[in-house]
Amino acid sequence: MSSQPGEAVVRETIETFYHAFEQRNVELLRKVVTADWQYLPEPPGVSSGPDQMVPVFHNIATAMPDMKVHILDVLIHGDRVGVRAEISGTQTGQFLGIAASAKSLRFAIHSFHQMRENLIEKTWHLEDWLSIFRQLGQLPKSLDPH
Repeated sequence: MSSQPGEAVVRETIETFYHAFEQRNVELLRKVVTADWQYLPEPPGVSSGPDQMVPVFHNIATAMPDMKVHILDVLIHGDRVGVRAEISGTQTGQFLGIAASAKSLRFAIHSFHQMRENLIEKTWHLEDWLSIFRQLGQLPKSLDPH
């Protein structure tokens, strides 16, 4: 039976995980997730592992190159970690089919992570998309009923 890492190790892993997203750095992500890491829900046709973030990081770099992740709460319970955070940035490129607006965005994210020893094995994520669409003043064409 493997022992769980200490709280300081888990916090450092979680902070590095979000720093990798902020920096859009797959190499840094590889240091804190397992080779078979699952990011749930996964887009159709995506395989497990950190390399699935390459196109996501590219899209973020295009849509919000100044994106910042502000961790608000980290709750650790055994091998599970809950994170409440806020994303902020400026939409300077196409985002989900919505043309660049130069608008500042701020929205909530909630994630739950499952640890395997000192690495993240699974991440369940939820973003406040409605807040984003309200701030942009439109829905993506794929969701607009008109």
